[in-house]
Amino acid sequence: MAESVKVEHIPSLKQVHEMQPSEILPVIDDIIAQYKGTKGALIPVLQSAQNLLGYLPKDILVHISESLHIPYSEVAGVVTFYSFFSTVPKGRHMVRVCLGTACYVRGGKEVLEAISRDLKIKVGETTADRQFSLEIGRCFGACGLAPVVMIDEDVHQRVKPSKIHEMLEPYRDAEGDGHENH
Repeated sequence: MAESVKVEHIPSLKQVHEMQPSEILPVIDDIIAQYKGTKGALIPVLQSAQNLLGYLPKDILVHISESLHIPYSEVAGVVTFYSFFSTVPKGRHMVRVCLGTACYVRGGKEVLEAISRDLKIKVGETTADRQFSLEIGRCFGACGLAPVVMIDEDVHQRVKPSKIHEMLEPYRDAEGDGHENH
């Protein structure tokens, strides 16, 4: 019977960002040690590492592969198979633009283009300050409110391209990134 493993003493994402790269590997090693010998350890180790770092860089995947004695191709295959794993850094705020039929017909594509211009990133990218990531969705179940944009868990309805900057501004200010309203 598989026993439950509890990972303790994992630093927060903010603490990790303040750590030197040489300080991160020992934390990853602690995670691996807690799962080593557990059947099916790879996915929980990957999840814990991604929760720690915000994404899974190649050097960490190689380290996990070597530490768990699993071929790198298998580790990389698991990461690319499951959509919840990411090999690129994600922003603090996930911006998802619905391009389902109703949203598309009511201007979703123009909303996406306006957000892309405002953030200066394309779909699948993250802003240089790691504040925002941009993705598309196919239906958020709010067709009567189209076009719809989700920022984190917040649903913005009947979004207009001309109002994008105003919609994003509170998320910029919420993290104290130096933007000030005058």
